[in-house]
Amino acid sequence: MRDRWNRVVQDEWVDGLEQSCWAQMPEELLREVLIRIEASDTTWPSRKNVVACAGVCKSWRRITQELVKSPEVSASLTFPISVKQPGPRESLLKCFIKRNRSAQTYYLYLSLTNALTEDGKFLLAARKWRRATCTDYIISLHADDMSKGSSTYIGKLRSNFLGTKFTVYDGQPPHSGAKIMRNRSTRLVGLKQVSPRVPAGSYPVAHISYEVNVLGSRGPRRMQCSMDSIPASAIEPGGVTPTQTEIRISNPDVFPSSSFFRLKSHRVENSLSEPLADKKDGALVLKNKAPRWHEQLQCWCLNFHGRVTVASVKNFQLVASPEDGTAGQQHDKIILQFGKVGKDLFTMDYRYPISAFQAFAICLSSFDTKIACE
Repeated sequence: MRDRWNRVVQDEWVDGLEQSCWAQMPEELLREVLIRIEASDTTWPSRKNVVACAGVCKSWRRITQELVKSPEVSASLTFPISVKQPGPRESLLKCFIKRNRSAQTYYLYLSLTNALTEDGKFLLAARKWRRATCTDYIISLHADDMSKGSSTYIGKLRSNFLGTKFTVYDGQPPHSGAKIMRNRSTRLVGLKQVSPRVPAGSYPVAHISYEVNVLGSRGPRRMQCSMDSIPASAIEPGGVTPTQTEIRISNPDVFPSSSFFRLKSHRVENSLSEPLADKKDGALVLKNKAPRWHEQLQCWCLNFHGRVTVASVKNFQLVASPEDGTAGQQHDKIILQFGKVGKDLFTMDYRYPISAFQAFAICLSSFDTKIACE
């Protein structure tokens, strides 16, 4: 009798909710409201808020499912896992980096407006650690906890002594065939782990090299990025790239929404199951777009379409390098651009097939001192 009564009450409550003013809101208006709320949020949404929106009624659930998609499709960064997933295919995702010189820290934000302002949603943070023979940039999901033993550690950038070669390491495997790079620091981090769910190794996902250019005698900087975890065919029409679907952290309370976002795309699952080494084509190679000399200004120039306002040796634009030497239309698209707009403020715009994490790591290499390149 009690179960029957509960079912009656529940059915009446659901019917009342379906007929409420919120459920009767036009879908176009509801979609616009939810998009604006998501875009204006300066922090990651908690899982309970997302579930609450999806649980109002069928129309709310359908629209919430439409909004919660990968950056490649939605062109937005909703959950922490989004920073590990490729950016949008058709446009550049606009971000900016704040630098703290005294603390040697760097903060990545998602731009909430088209204006070159300091208002944005926090994405990633990095701290510079100098060593005897190299320099490490520890990248974290937390703005105040940037250590490799932290539960929010997701990767690092390591340079050689001269600052001409860099390696980007991911804290977890980018695809099923990724090989772990084990060393003494890796073993020490493993001892500090709170949970075995956190990967104890470093997986190399990209190599960055700067051409030796003592005193700038060869003109502007020349850089090349070999994206070990991205196949060269990714930039072709219909091309795919391995996509991570979750961030493994030892303390789920830090990001309660991190486990909510799961990609169900069959295409993505196929790309994850196949190691890059087994693919027919090689890794994607990015190179900086050559600037042109401006006679009137007497300087090297690149067209950043208003996103860069201060001349700097750090400014660059990356495009895909053709494998066979024949450049197609896809090789003209700017995949990553980085430039200075203030004393310690820089813009960072990226697109598919690289992620915000990879783009941030590449930009960090531009900050590092280069003895043999300047």
